[in-house]
Amino acid sequence: MRDESSVGDLAFFYHSSCPQPGIAGLMLIASKAYADPTQFDQSSPYFDLKSTDEKPRWTAVDVKLVKKTRLLGLDEMRRVDELSGMRLLARGNRLSVMPVSVTEFDAICKILGI
Repeated sequence: MRDESSVGDLAFFYHSSCPQPGIAGLMLIASKAYADPTQFDQSSPYFDLKSTDEKPRWTAVDVKLVKKTRLLGLDEMRRVDELSGMRLLARGNRLSVMPVSVTEFDAICKILGI
């Protein structure tokens, strides 16, 4: 997924690890992927001993907020036929970045009025 996104692509901002996870906005990919500097910082909780400058294990991109939306929670998304195959809704999913089909993207935008 990291190598498939490009500067200018739209993406959803998803809140996770919170009482009610869900989509909370629309954002724009604003930079190419680069090595996440926190993986090299020994004082960071994200320090990764296995990461090296030559072979970083974690990447990041800069994003720009396009529009903040109401929270579209997982329960509501599960009731939408067009989202029935969405990877986000699969049991045991732990991905933080994942593809969204055109049909899924359009359905979410319609629900959120964007």
